[in-house]
Amino acid sequence: MKLFPSGHATHPQWRTAAGLVLAQLRAQMTQPDYASAPTLGLLYITDLLVPDAQEILDFLSAELPEITDWSGTVGIGIAANNAEYFDEPALAVMLCELPSDQFRVFSGVAPLGNADMPRAGGPNQNFQAYTALVHADPATHDLPDLIGDLSARTETGYLFGGLSSGRGPTPQFAIGGNGNISGQGAASGVFSGGLSGVVFGQGVRLVSRVTQGCQPVSPERQITEADGNLLLTIDGEPALDVLLADLRVSLDEPQQAIEAVRATLVGLSSPGSDGLRRTGDLGADVLVRHIIGLDPTRRGIAIADQAEAGMRMTFVRRNAQTARADLMRICAEIREELEPEEQTLEVASALAAGEAEASPHPARRMAGAVYVSCSGRGGPHFGAPGAEMQIVRHALGDVPLVGFFAAGEIARHHLYGYTGVLTVFVSD
Repeated sequence: MKLFPSGHATHPQWRTAAGLVLAQLRAQMTQPDYASAPTLGLLYITDLLVPDAQEILDFLSAELPEITDWSGTVGIGIAANNAEYFDEPALAVMLCELPSDQFRVFSGVAPLGNADMPRAGGPNQNFQAYTALVHADPATHDLPDLIGDLSARTETGYLFGGLSSGRGPTPQFAIGGNGNISGQGAASGVFSGGLSGVVFGQGVRLVSRVTQGCQPVSPERQITEADGNLLLTIDGEPALDVLLADLRVSLDEPQQAIEAVRATLVGLSSPGSDGLRRTGDLGADVLVRHIIGLDPTRRGIAIADQAEAGMRMTFVRRNAQTARADLMRICAEIREELEPEEQTLEVASALAAGEAEASPHPARRMAGAVYVSCSGRGGPHFGAPGAEMQIVRHALGDVPLVGFFAAGEIARHHLYGYTGVLTVFVSD
C-alpha cells in the first residue's frame, strides 16, 4: 500500500477550489511513493458548500472516473494536512488505494446488511465486515442504538467517524460499485438522514485512537441511584450535594453556582472500563455528557444521557492544555506501534526527520489518515488558526490526512463528545 493522494483548498467558487484539489491529487499520483490507481475517494466539505454538494460530487466523479466509490460528509469545519477550514467554503479529498474486495460503501438506502452481498462486477464471494468508517446525521432518531447495531455487524465491533455538522442541512456522500450501490437505484450519491460510510475487510489494517478534551475536577465515584437521565445519589449521597461540594459553591450564592455548573460536564464510564487513568486523565471509555438541569426537590442532576446505578462518573471541564497533551499522547502511541523494531538507515532517517523535512514518507507505514474532531475543538479551542492539526503534524509526522469537525464523535460502539478520533491506514 502506497501513500494516498490528498488535496484541500478554499475558494468562493467551488469549481475553482475543486480544480485546485484535483491539481494536487494528479500531481501526487505521478510520484513513485504515491498510489497511482486509487479505488476509494473520501470527500469532506464545509457547510458553506452544502448548496453545491451534488455538483461537487458529480464534478469529481467525472474528473476522476477511475474512482468508482465515494464516501464523506459535511462539517462546520474540515481538517486536512496541517490545515483547518472554518467559516469558509472549502473541501478536502483523499484517494485510497485499497483492494476492491476489501471495502464496501453503505448508506441509508443500501445498509450494511446489503453490503455483505457480492459486489457488482467484483469477485463472486461474500464480503465480511471487520470495521467501518461511519458518517451520521445528528437528527437521526435512536442514533446510539443504530451505532451499536452497526458495531455488532462488524467482526471487531470497532467503528470510527462522527456526526455531520453545520448551520443547516448536513448531507452525506455515498457512491459505490461503478456508480451504484446494490439497492440504491437512481439515487445520486448525496443523502440526508441515517448512517453512511465504508466498511473494511480484514485485509485493510487500521490503527485508531480516541483523544479526550476534558480534565477531571473531582475524584471518580459511583452512581448509586439513577432515574433515567437523572442522577439521584453518588456514593450514597444526594447527587446535587456532591456536585456543589466538588465545585465548592452553594445555592445560597446562585449566580456563582450557575456559572460553575454551566462550565462543568459529567464523564461517564461503565464498571470495569477505562475510566480515570492512574495519571488522573480520562480514559478512552469515558463519555462526556452535558449537565442539562438540577432538581432541588430530589437533590438530583439531569444529564444528556441515560444513567444506571453502578456506573462510574466524575465531574470534568474542558481544558485546552489537557486536550493538547492527550492528542500528543495518542499520536506517539500510533507512531510507536508502527515503527519497526529493526530499521534501515533510510527508515531511521525518515523517522528522525525534523518538521521541515517531515513530508509524507512510506517508511512511517502510514498510507493516510482520517481525523474526526469535535466542532468545539480545532484552532479556536487550541488558541490559533489550524492549531489542532499542527499538533497532529508535529506529533505524528506529516501524513496524508482528511477529516471534519463533528457534532459528535464515533469510536467503537460509543458516541463521544469533545474528543478526537484519529485513524491511520497502515501500509506494509
